[in-house]
Amino acid sequence: MRSAPSLAAAALAAAFLLTACSDDGSGGDTDSGKGGTTACKIDEVAVEVGPAAEAPAAGDTGSVPVTITNGATKCTLDGLPAVEIQADGTSAAVPADPAAKAQKLTLAKDQAISFTITYVRGESGDAKSLAAKTAKFSLPGSTATHSFPWSYGDVALKGGAGEPDATVSGFQQVGD
Repeated sequence: MRSAPSLAAAALAAAFLLTACSDDGSGGDTDSGKGGTTACKIDEVAVEVGPAAEAPAAGDTGSVPVTITNGATKCTLDGLPAVEIQADGTSAAVPADPAAKAQKLTLAKDQAISFTITYVRGESGDAKSLAAKTAKFSLPGSTATHSFPWSYGDVALKGGAGEPDATVSGFQQVGD
């Protein structure tokens, strides 16, 4: 009957050994603040723009979703996307939506997130509109950009400062 206590002692010793080998975060767990992942890079993600809910006429609001799928190893987004709308020789920064909250997100390989550009359509040829041809964005912590054609009509301008009547949302998780 001595084998039963020996088995119990061996099981207890194994449990202690496994507990002592727990992950302390040094392997890249960003939640622990130790180690860490690198910032997501625009050249390591896949980008899909649309389908848009285009504003049909001047004064109407439209939205353009942008989905980013991480193609590399785990990476981190810490902040908000930076978006610019460009016309011939003019570039205008799109401000963050007042409800957008900067957050730190860790993306696993093949995980997707999105953000939305919401805009008010301007009158074509009007001085209070930006005849947008291209939009570009960068990920937080990077100056590298991804450009895409803007085919959603002119963008209305606010006031006399030339600021587009548009906003960019924070990042949203895609799917479950």
